[in-house]
Amino acid sequence: MSEPELPQGSNEVTESWQQTVQAVLGLVLLIGAVAMFHYYAPATAQGPQPDDLQKQVHALTQQVAELEKEQAMPALVLNRYRNSIGYIYGVYQVGFANQPAAIRARVSGTGFLVGDGLLATNRHVAEPWFGDSEAEGLMHRGATAMLESLVVFFPGSATPVSLIPGAVSPVGDLAVLKIEDKNAIRGLAVLPLAKGNALPGELVTVIGYPMGIAGMVAKSPSGIYQRLAYRHNDITAASELAALSLIRPSTTCGHLGDVVGDKLIYDAPTAHGGSGGPVFNSNAEVIGVNSAYIDGFSGGTLGFSVDALRPLIAEVEKRP
Repeated sequence: MSEPELPQGSNEVTESWQQTVQAVLGLVLLIGAVAMFHYYAPATAQGPQPDDLQKQVHALTQQVAELEKEQAMPALVLNRYRNSIGYIYGVYQVGFANQPAAIRARVSGTGFLVGDGLLATNRHVAEPWFGDSEAEGLMHRGATAMLESLVVFFPGSATPVSLIPGAVSPVGDLAVLKIEDKNAIRGLAVLPLAKGNALPGELVTVIGYPMGIAGMVAKSPSGIYQRLAYRHNDITAASELAALSLIRPSTTCGHLGDVVGDKLIYDAPTAHGGSGGPVFNSNAEVIGVNSAYIDGFSGGTLGFSVDALRPLIAEVEKRP
């Protein structure tokens, strides 16, 4: 018996249904593929590629190296330049001719080598009457001011070296003094002055002699402290410290808060006696000269840019 023959229309419907099912299945597979792509693609696109990872590792390595460099900077500059940063001690007077001095006082500060026999410091150290209202009042009435003596003690040297006038700034608290005997400082390094601009936020290191002889006596071994504690302002105390290799500067650190014209503002602590000390950046270059501090404000230490110091150095170097 032969099988019944299906109508032609029925075959066409079956084929059409199969095509529809295949199309639907294909569309479902396509939608599924697109959905999977969108699900996984963002993580792949957003995640770091090998090149990006290398760049990130390199950047982090540089940041760590910079932090290590900044942390090591105070010790580096102190060890490298300590012997070129001296303690300045002097006696001055202000008075009228043929009369006892109206003012006779000591001066204490810091200075550092900036050339062949040249020492940078503050004007109020080189000329202690500068900025002193009492002394300036007397001078307006005809009194004269003079230095009786001005010497510098360098670490590692048992004897002081005499200083003679060089040049002072007419507008800022800066000065350059000349060392009378250049042979006494032979072999000492000249501190490098920064050529670029100082930028707020960078790390700074300040080296000097805050509190002068009193500060160095306080750091001395107990026996020496007991002997010198009550005459810490005496030149003989400084000479004894020098003979015992106890002329030793102190280091403080902070950050540069602002730069206004030729003035630097930073938060590294200081005190009288630290005036005239070098202010270093994180590249071990001098960016300024420590000058003063604002009482009651820990972020208010002031210095003058080395850009204002350079003309004074040039002026002294031109002289015979």
